[in-house]
Amino acid sequence: MTQTYHIQGMTCNGCKDSVTRAFQSLEGVHQVHVDLEKGTALLTTASVLQTKLLKQVLPSKFTLIEDNTQRVKQNNEFDRDKKAPQRSKLKQLKPLFLIFGFLLLISCALNFRGFTRLDFMLDFMGLFFFVFSLFKFLDLSGFALSFAMYDPLAKRQPLYGRVYPFLELTLGFLLLAKIQLPIALLVTVVLLSITTLGVCVVLLQKKQITCACLGTVLKLPMTQATFIENSVMIFMATFILLTHYI
Repeated sequence: MTQTYHIQGMTCNGCKDSVTRAFQSLEGVHQVHVDLEKGTALLTTASVLQTKLLKQVLPSKFTLIEDNTQRVKQNNEFDRDKKAPQRSKLKQLKPLFLIFGFLLLISCALNFRGFTRLDFMLDFMGLFFFVFSLFKFLDLSGFALSFAMYDPLAKRQPLYGRVYPFLELTLGFLLLAKIQLPIALLVTVVLLSITTLGVCVVLLQKKQITCACLGTVLKLPMTQATFIENSVMIFMATFILLTHYI
């Protein structure tokens, strides 16, 4: 289905790109076409998106206007969509579970001969950062925009969202190479704690936004799985710091 909205405040191609990325970050959005001259945004979606949600992801410099005919059309389509089966959160999070499972298997394989708990955790964490940063690099600007929807630091400093994948990649290298481990582990705890704080706020407020942990290529909903994912990494890094370096 398609939804058309009028967007006020767009003055250049940069504005057009910003509006496009904002709507693309929403779960259920398949395609976004923004017309700068007409000041409209055409969204192709799996189901009806509430106007309130669209306004939440749109940067504050832009204003979304909904006309009455569009509202009637949305209400009619919403009644039909309520009857359609919705994808379960478990199915939506399948890519995340698969990646975690593969990372565990690879870590086990690397430590199959001469298994040690320390090496296993360091390998898992290093692989985690390498793989998750890869997905972010596929659409760096899109990730930065989605990341700023919930990370407290990225909200205040947009540049941080663009730097974050590079930080993950560096941490992955340090952990796998097992060099400068105290620094790498401490930075891991700090960075993921900041992000986890933002995730907790989103979950408590029950906002429906896309998780940026795998960039924008795989659109994953923000759920408790994101909190658990970060918590596992924070626990591992803290445990190693306390047992081996403090």
